[in-house]
Order: sequence, then C-alpha cells, then structure tokens
Amino acid sequence: MIPNTIIVETTRRIFRDLADPQTVHNSSDESWCVPLWSALVEAGLTVAWCAEDKGGAGASLVDGFAIQRVVGEFATPIPLAETLLASWLLDQVKIKPPDGRITVAPVDDKTELTLSDDGFLTGVAERVPFARQSDHIVVIADSNDGSKIATVRSAECALWHGHNLAGESRDRVSFDGVRPAHVATDSNRVYATKLKLMGATMRAMQMTGAIEKILNMCVVYTQERIAFGRPIAKFQVIQHNLAIMAGELAAALAVTGAAANAFCNSSNSMNEVLLNVASAKIRVGEAANEVCAIAHQLHGAIGFTQEHILHCYTHRLWSWRDEYDNEAIWAVLLGNTISAHGPDELWPSLTAA
Repeated sequence: MIPNTIIVETTRRIFRDLADPQTVHNSSDESWCVPLWSALVEAGLTVAWCAEDKGGAGASLVDGFAIQRVVGEFATPIPLAETLLASWLLDQVKIKPPDGRITVAPVDDKTELTLSDDGFLTGVAERVPFARQSDHIVVIADSNDGSKIATVRSAECALWHGHNLAGESRDRVSFDGVRPAHVATDSNRVYATKLKLMGATMRAMQMTGAIEKILNMCVVYTQERIAFGRPIAKFQVIQHNLAIMAGELAAALAVTGAAANAFCNSSNSMNEVLLNVASAKIRVGEAANEVCAIAHQLHGAIGFTQEHILHCYTHRLWSWRDEYDNEAIWAVLLGNTISAHGPDELWPSLTAA
C-alpha cells in the first residue's frame, strides 16, 4: 500500500517550517515546541490513527507509519510517534484518546503493572519515552479478570528523570496508588503483543527516516568538501561508501514497507505479522550500524562536534535500535517462531515474509 501523499507532505512541511533540526539543536529552550505541537494538532496528525467518530483523522496504518518516518527524518524530540501509538491502542479498545501529549509504558520484562480490584495501579515502568513531557501515559496492566488497558495522568505519577543516548527523555515512572482515568479490558491478552509489534515497527520507521536524512547530508557534504582541488564526492572510495549507504537505505525501505503492509492485511495471522516486523527491526538495526559508521567517517572531525547535527541522528539511531528490543532479541524470536512450525513450513515462511 502507498501512503497518502498529502498527509506525508503536510507533516514534512510542518516540521520543515517549525522544527528545522539545526534550529532545534541550537535552541537554548523549548520555545519551538509549542507552535510545532499546535500545528500538528490542528492538522489532525496527533490522532491520525483514531476513527473519525472519536475525533481522529481515520488515516490508514500505512499513513501513520509514513508520519513516523518523517518524525525520524527531522529528529525532533517530541512524542508525536508515541502519541500516535497510544491513540491507536486506545482506539482498538474503544477509548477516546485524551487531549494533549500521550506516551506508552513499555511492554517488556522490566515492567510489571497490576490493577487492583478497587481500581488502583501498582508497579514501576522503566524508560518511558517522553513521560515528563506527556500529559497522559497509556499502560497495560494485569488484573484478576484479564489484562487491562488504562490511561493515567502523568501529573499523578512519581517520575525520575532519565534519557537515552540522544538526550531524549526516558523516565522511570511509579504508578503506585494511581487510579486510571479510563480502563478497558483485554480479555484475550493480545494487545501487549500487538503493542510490542507496533512499537517495533514504529521505531524501525523512524530509523529509516533518519537513515535517509543521513544519506542526504552525506551527499551534500561530500559535494561541498574540497580536497586536492576537487569535491571529495569525485573520489571513487567516497562514491563507493555512498553507494553502500544507499543500498542500506533501500533495504530499510523494503523491510519497513513489508512490515507496514503486513499490519494492513487483515487476513494475516499474528505469526505472519511477527515475521515481517522482526525482519524489519533486524535489518534496519543492521543498516543503522553501517550508515552511522560511514557517515562519521565521511564527515571526519566536524561530524563529531557538538555543533554539527550529524550526532543528533546517529545517537538516535543507536538509541532507537535498542528500543522495543534490539536486532539480537528479534533474531532469536524470529528463529524460534520459524523453527516451531517444523521444516515443512520453513520455505513458505521465508518466501511469505
């Protein structure tokens, strides 16, 4: 499926006009954030994945993933991707997303949240993206009558500030004694898995956007940097490295597109979606390693300075690669899933993915 060009270009125009990466990087405060978020809300991009009857834009999954790729392209430290993901999850269980910025507590082995019979949460979530900048946090908690999806006001939680390698907020949040504003039941306990798959696809999309931006930066820089009387882009070794980066981008675009399409195909089983998502997270993680190394090599010393924006992208790629599990964990999961179906299903599984 092809994303809606109008939605993608609207997102790109808003970021280009209000959150140029160099301007954001040079800013001493977050004065750029308010007009940017207001423009995103006005355009309906924060609730793109919500049904129209719940105040959303009713955009397709492919459209939403394309928005997240633009988020990666501009490397702006705001929870747009997280708000989209949270709104999608709430829409699945018929909860209207609250106004404001929303994030999602990770679903992993380090997070054990429970909802008591009298309606109070207990537990701590580690490395919640943009928790301190968000108005609400969506959580998945265990209870005596199944898994619960709930919204919590961030102001009611205890927060300990943290950050990832790129400086983006990754906070420790305690939910002890907090009563959720809204609660829905996931009786089949399927949304924790779906959230992890969606989150991994989201990060892979953002990484692909960042990889594309880095390639463009390297092309421009090598055409402008003069050595021995000519642009370094004229040297064969530089051209070879740019070609490697372009190949990595092409691979990332292919696997993330396949993962997005797998979600959109309602006839796909959860295993079929998992194969595509795991392949995307693995391959994009590998591409990120290769692209970051070459980009810093091509830029030389200037690429390592705080003033240059290259590190804004490479640091995010290294950080996003580990979020919603890194490629090593997904590779084990992928191998276990395929082997569990026996040798007769190996080739059909590989060709289907």
